[in-house]
Amino acid sequence: MTVGADPFRYFRVEAAEILEELGKGILALERGARPADLVPNLLRLAHTLKGAARVVKHVTLAELAHAIEDVLVPLREQSSPLERDRVAAALALLDGMAAQVATLDRPPGEEGPRLAPAAIGAPTLQRPPEAPAARADVAEMDALLERLSEAQVSLDGLRAVSEPLVRARRLAERAVAEVEAGEALLPGPTRASLDELRAVLRELERTFEGALDRASRELGLAREGAAQLQLMKASTVFASLERAARDVAHATGKRVTFTARGGEVRLDAYVLGVLHAALLQLVRNAVAHGVETERERVAAGKPPAGALELVVSRQGRRALFVCRDDGRGVDLEGVRRVVRERGLGAAEAHRLDQAELLSLLMVGGITTSRVVTQLAGRGVGLDVVREAVQRLGGQVQVRTEASRGTTFEIAVPVSVASLEALVVEAGGLRAALPVDAVRGALRVHERDVTETATGAAIVHENETIPFVPLASLLGRPVAPRERSAGGWPAVVLGAGGSSVALAVDRLLGTETLVLRALSPLAAVDPIVSAASLDAAGDPQLVLDPEALVRGARQAVRSERVSPLRARPPLLVIDDSLTTRMLEQSILESAGYAVDVASSAEEGLEKATIRRYGLYLVDVEMPGMDGFTFVERTRADPRFRDTPAILVTSRGSPEDRRRGAAAGAGAYIVKGDFDQTELLRTIRRLLGEA
Repeated sequence: MTVGADPFRYFRVEAAEILEELGKGILALERGARPADLVPNLLRLAHTLKGAARVVKHVTLAELAHAIEDVLVPLREQSSPLERDRVAAALALLDGMAAQVATLDRPPGEEGPRLAPAAIGAPTLQRPPEAPAARADVAEMDALLERLSEAQVSLDGLRAVSEPLVRARRLAERAVAEVEAGEALLPGPTRASLDELRAVLRELERTFEGALDRASRELGLAREGAAQLQLMKASTVFASLERAARDVAHATGKRVTFTARGGEVRLDAYVLGVLHAALLQLVRNAVAHGVETERERVAAGKPPAGALELVVSRQGRRALFVCRDDGRGVDLEGVRRVVRERGLGAAEAHRLDQAELLSLLMVGGITTSRVVTQLAGRGVGLDVVREAVQRLGGQVQVRTEASRGTTFEIAVPVSVASLEALVVEAGGLRAALPVDAVRGALRVHERDVTETATGAAIVHENETIPFVPLASLLGRPVAPRERSAGGWPAVVLGAGGSSVALAVDRLLGTETLVLRALSPLAAVDPIVSAASLDAAGDPQLVLDPEALVRGARQAVRSERVSPLRARPPLLVIDDSLTTRMLEQSILESAGYAVDVASSAEEGLEKATIRRYGLYLVDVEMPGMDGFTFVERTRADPRFRDTPAILVTSRGSPEDRRRGAAAGAGAYIVKGDFDQTELLRTIRRLLGEA
């Protein structure tokens, strides 16, 4: 979107930053900071926002910024802490401004409702602002990373160009050697030219490979830098969490001191956005349920103000958020009472230990509050926490101690846009397994495998775990055991408290992958969580550990051979990555094994190695086009019986006639592409219809 089409493109970012700084400053004033030290800067921020709002002709925001100035101006010379009513008024104005900024995502001309500046002295429980917008436009950063990834693929593809160069240099060296050995008689000038050619080819090869290596390193650094720009500091959400603690404390007549550490830890903007809702809920719960009133705390020998602390740390590729309070702790007897009321017998409820009661609390629907208020009583709060953690593939642990407080520990991936993965090959397919879920790699021999009531198993670290070929879970052909006399490479994968051993064809090493979301059109198996591109530009699957473990443990003893397993594989040939991935996903979701090629030349090479049941071929490709590919395969006795479907944007009668003359079994125009018709045509050509 151009600036002309989106006049608020840069204003949104600037306004979000200013509102965040204003919120931090006002909360600092409430904590006791000297107004004389902070107010001048806050006034400059408000004035800047007012001017920027006028530039983009947003009258309401300009008026609200002016109202903030009216609240702050009398405080410039004040030395005492800010009064509560003035804090409430300033925060109410900030909420109104945040609401207005949120409407800027609407098309121009659809400005949100005008909000009148709040009157001073009207303290209310305001909704704290959501986490500020990312400093960089996340969509633009995603697009940049995708372009860099494509550039890396193109650069790696240039390495194939060096192979003819190496052959030419070797031929020149062989010719020089033959001349020097007297096997070839050449006049002196020709010999000199041959020597010069050899030297030029050597230098060209050295220079070309050196330039490729340097460009690859620089591009790799650029990708890493762009990936870092996708990450946001955890401190981005600290102000809104402090605001939430402050508002709930005021609404319940309590005093709370909020502190946060580890703000320099960086996370994916998406991860931080999802986790922000969970952290807000924990903060509200801690103040509403955990922290006692001032009178109760003093009677218990505690400081009058409750302490609420958030600590963020980095642990490998995960971030740990620890939220703790020094309140009364979870009312475990109250949880037990609710469980009894839900129908569990008194004796059974009495036997539940602390861990079981806390687990029930996290399931949701349980509240120890006997009164429903705006802050508590509906039993849905911790549902938000659990669902957010599950959505991110993280873990949450709860500890509580009566009169000492409660601690929540949430561990989540630093990023869901990139992943450290172990890349394997299984059934001729490359796939990536998250390193965090890999418990080890080993070689399994026939003697190591035992048959149990539920299927094949091995003993690993004194535990019997299922042993399943990864290829079978991917719907790919599984090599017979007798072909693996030397044993099978296997990966031990752990998730959800269970482990399995997955037999693979090869371990290809670890890589940091840039993940790509799957197309909504791709009806893939649940074991596939995302995709990435390998060095050649071909898609490789990123697998979900929990789904893999579930699938492996559901395997029955008898070998499950799907009727579709006997189908021959199909070959998709297209120079467009998007088209290759789309067609591959459609065919694989229909039960076919699929290989892909990015050119007709590569398709011919793959066809000589593996027998395919059908070719799905693009027409317009660099080098050999689809017509020529079909003509050559129909003329070759090895491929003559393999049908081909041409898929192209060229739909003229002449092109259709040429496709039929070349021997194509069907001709599909991309503009008229229909998934159902494609599968019906494939089944007809394969004799399945």
